[in-house]
Amino acid sequence: MKHIFSIFCLILVIASCSNPKSNNLIQVSNIDELNAAIDSCKAGDNIVLANGIWKNVEIKFTGEGTEEKPIILKAETAGKVYIEGVSSLEISGSYLEVNGLFFRNGHSPKDNVIAFRTSEKDVANHSKVTNCVILDFNNLERDQDNLWVQLYGKHNELSNCYIAGKTNGGPTVRVDLKGNQSIRNYHKIINNHFGPRPRKGGARGETIQLGSSFTSMSPSNTLIANNLFEECNGEVEIISSKTNFNIIKNNVFYKSEGSVVTRHGNYVTVDGNYFIGDGVNEQYGGIRIINTGHWVINNLFYKIKGKNFRSPIAIMNGIPKSPLNRYNQVTDVVVAYNTFVDSDSPWQFGVGTNISQADVLPESEIRSARALRTEVVNNVIYNSKGDANPIIEHDKADGVTFASNIIDNNGVPFEKREGLTASELKLTDIGSDLRVPISGLSDVEVYHGFDFETITEDLIGNPRSKSNQIGAILNVDNINLDLLDKSKYGADWYSNEVEAKEPKTHTVANASELIAKLKEAESGDIIDLSFGVFTIDESLIIDKSITIKSSGDGKAQIIFSGKENTPLFQLSPYGKLTLKQVILEGNKFNYAFASLKKNMSNHFGLNVSECEISNFNYVLRVYKQAFSEEITFKNTSIADCENGIELSEETNDRGDYNTEYLTIDNCSFNNVKQNVIDYYRGGYDESTIGGNLLITNSTFTNCGEKEKNKRLLNHNGIVNVNINNNTFKNNPVRYVSILWGAKNNVESNNTVINSGEIKTEENLVMTLMY
Repeated sequence: MKHIFSIFCLILVIASCSNPKSNNLIQVSNIDELNAAIDSCKAGDNIVLANGIWKNVEIKFTGEGTEEKPIILKAETAGKVYIEGVSSLEISGSYLEVNGLFFRNGHSPKDNVIAFRTSEKDVANHSKVTNCVILDFNNLERDQDNLWVQLYGKHNELSNCYIAGKTNGGPTVRVDLKGNQSIRNYHKIINNHFGPRPRKGGARGETIQLGSSFTSMSPSNTLIANNLFEECNGEVEIISSKTNFNIIKNNVFYKSEGSVVTRHGNYVTVDGNYFIGDGVNEQYGGIRIINTGHWVINNLFYKIKGKNFRSPIAIMNGIPKSPLNRYNQVTDVVVAYNTFVDSDSPWQFGVGTNISQADVLPESEIRSARALRTEVVNNVIYNSKGDANPIIEHDKADGVTFASNIIDNNGVPFEKREGLTASELKLTDIGSDLRVPISGLSDVEVYHGFDFETITEDLIGNPRSKSNQIGAILNVDNINLDLLDKSKYGADWYSNEVEAKEPKTHTVANASELIAKLKEAESGDIIDLSFGVFTIDESLIIDKSITIKSSGDGKAQIIFSGKENTPLFQLSPYGKLTLKQVILEGNKFNYAFASLKKNMSNHFGLNVSECEISNFNYVLRVYKQAFSEEITFKNTSIADCENGIELSEETNDRGDYNTEYLTIDNCSFNNVKQNVIDYYRGGYDESTIGGNLLITNSTFTNCGEKEKNKRLLNHNGIVNVNINNNTFKNNPVRYVSILWGAKNNVESNNTVINSGEIKTEENLVMTLMY
């Protein structure tokens, strides 16, 4: 028996030695127990957070694990530990791992939600955050910038996480290189799902930023690979590389309004990525190139319609002797073995040239330095509808070598250029609703440039050594990609797929029922107003998606008797109101619609159609730091109001504005005294779409009497303005509008009677942000 017992003990010893990662479990259920466990933890420990809500916790996870025995901080059940309230996580030490936490319903009290350091000198190394979710964990104000994940130290990893919903300023993720302890960091950002980042309405909305302007000469060696970027629309830069020797590889950029940008720093490799658009949206972008030594190879651009800064390949002009925070000249860049399918004007050179604006910009801002020693070779373009301008030169591309590129333009003539040859190609289905040309390319001689032998694989990993050809994908059989299978990215316990729900309709007959049903309704529901008068004396809170409309043939009327400067509809975070076929009447001192004055931690939305609005102080007042992706008034009359549609409080001149799309269609404005339409964006900034104002088929009569600047429509700094087919009659102003000619400001088919003039100024003087 003793012999058998000895053998059993020996087996246990051998088993424990063969499993060096066998950990000591420490269960904790509150912050005090957690802090005590962290204080005493040692290599191999597993600190397990009990399931439930952990509210208002500032976790500092420190320790010294080893490669064989990391210290792990994990959820009892992945996804069942909720970090809420005013909470944050900081990590420092070595070989630490955080697993399975869910950050929601709160915001961080610090500059980061998750930081890979606990002090300026105490950083994390060889540590990772994995299988976690950060969702809508926004600061209360849009201008309260922070970062959701900030990496310091070396050899750290952010992996298999789902991160989405950031609306306040600051990149979602940033790699920081301040201090020798964080240079040459070799961090990995891999296998994550970066879910929707809504439009921010200003700069500072990147999804990933690698370094900053002032560390841009430092080597980072960060790897961003195998991630899904879905609807990352914060600004023009999805990934902003501002350091050297980074690798951006095998990522999927799906319907994201922006680009991968080599903003500062040099020698970035952008290899084997998929840029997928819808063939319609002109904001979906590709790769924008600045600085030196980048290799852009093996990428697929599919139905990318972005223009200028967001074009599939945008090679910028630089500023001679540029300071660190501006634009260095493009030199020694390789753009090779890429494929473009139904992507407009895929090669644009001299992007950002602004020589024509020399009158209003200092010499230090003039981008006149063209690309040098740049090779655009071995690329394939296929257009099912021909593109007359596959190459656009905003400035001369005389420093660019073109060779061994072909285009199937479906018979549409294009300007011939040496190195770009017409051919007939056919498309092959490769899965994920992608069809690309992979055959008929073998007879094109491949251009061999310096170091091209290092390009050993195609987009999907096939070796180029056996049968190389131009384009991103070699001619091989049975390609069946599943790029948009979201289970391949992010946390294994979380899905952002939401099952469609049939809206419920609530019919109400009086004011008390309206108030009650509005509170009771779920997001997406409809409230039908019976014909009659609804007298309301308190604001109706809109904090979800809701439709309010008249139920019969006649319009229901809401009379708002609320206090001075209070709104009938208070537009709160997540509140998206659709109002249809309703009469609104105020008492001349209150508002029809307004955002909150503060704590607009998320976006709102407003869509008004077939309504009659009168006797309000403001029709719409949007306060500073509030933002709506879309505000629309259609088929609506607005009369006898002191102020109209006011979106002009973002006066910090940092490029911010209050809505991305303001649409006025088939509306009438009568006797609106001032701020008839006031939509402001200040600061000379190109990091956003820049705002969109569309005014069509509308009439403006006897408006603008109290406008101090004698301008009826105010849209200072808005980049995209279209005023067409309107009538302006008897408006006592000097100008109907002053358009910014250097930007996309246009007007047409307008009738102006006794209302001043519509004027175009080619260059407006704007405050420099830098």
